[in-house]
Amino acid sequence: MTDTPARLLNLLSLLQTPREWPGSELAERLDVSARTIRRDIDRLRDLGYPVEASRGSVGGYRLVAGTAMPPLLLDDEEAVAIAVGLRAGAGHAIEGVDEASVRALAKLEQVLPSRLRHRVSTLQNATVPLARGDGSTIDPQTLTVMASAVTGRERLRFAYRAGDGAESRRQVEPYRLVSTGWRWYLVAYDLEREAWRTFRVDRVSEPFATGARFTPRELPEGDAAEFLSRSMARRQPEIEVEVSFAAPPEFVASRLHGRVGPLEPEGEGGCRLRAVLRDQLEWLAVRLAMVDCEFTVHRPPELVAYVTELGGRLSRAGSGGA
Repeated sequence: MTDTPARLLNLLSLLQTPREWPGSELAERLDVSARTIRRDIDRLRDLGYPVEASRGSVGGYRLVAGTAMPPLLLDDEEAVAIAVGLRAGAGHAIEGVDEASVRALAKLEQVLPSRLRHRVSTLQNATVPLARGDGSTIDPQTLTVMASAVTGRERLRFAYRAGDGAESRRQVEPYRLVSTGWRWYLVAYDLEREAWRTFRVDRVSEPFATGARFTPRELPEGDAAEFLSRSMARRQPEIEVEVSFAAPPEFVASRLHGRVGPLEPEGEGGCRLRAVLRDQLEWLAVRLAMVDCEFTVHRPPELVAYVTELGGRLSRAGSGGA
């Protein structure tokens, strides 16, 4: 890599991962000599980035929190605002907040001076978030630990609670974090079970990056999002769904945001959905409500009951709980 500015930016991006990088590994990643790495480290220090070096056979370089923010073109107020926003979004898996946002949070918190980290924590602790109905919330620190382990290629240990309540301890090679909009999942290779697995992050506790490096394995097929989709489809039972809408097919299709099945024109300006889906009833009910038109659920009975219950809760919420 002969482009010095581009190389410095890539080097800085690696150093912003909260781990220690041996000079030889940095040289290999950037395809330069160890001497070039040392010169580039000196350039970053001249620019104000607090790069710390440790000696010895396991020594290396890492970016540490300094007495002031490094030149990220952010003032204190902007840094606090971004950190609080990222933590709030990451903790509740808001749609559109993906792994890149979690990596950004990990990098930002790594270099925040202690006075700013205290302000972020104070604001976070004073805020009561609107939780989902099933109570599945995520500690943002859990996400940042996982994101750092993915980026740094470190084995990860954590406690895990399965859907049936069974508790276990896992040691994995983390591959990717995937957001579905409602939840975060970790795609990883489970070392004890010698198989690829997906883990709901809201069921993870006590995550710990072991420091043991690994060479990423290849997924059996596709990317992490495809692997997660297939894994979830295998676990979900098939549901025969029939719903009629008081809106034309093109209107409904544009708001369902996904392939749920064919929409058949019906009556004057309406349509009907008949499909076999693999989805959670709760999520399907919310998707139907977001179509923004009158609709009637004909089957299955479980979905009819859930939509009725959801409608009652929303009506009570709109009337102030009366």
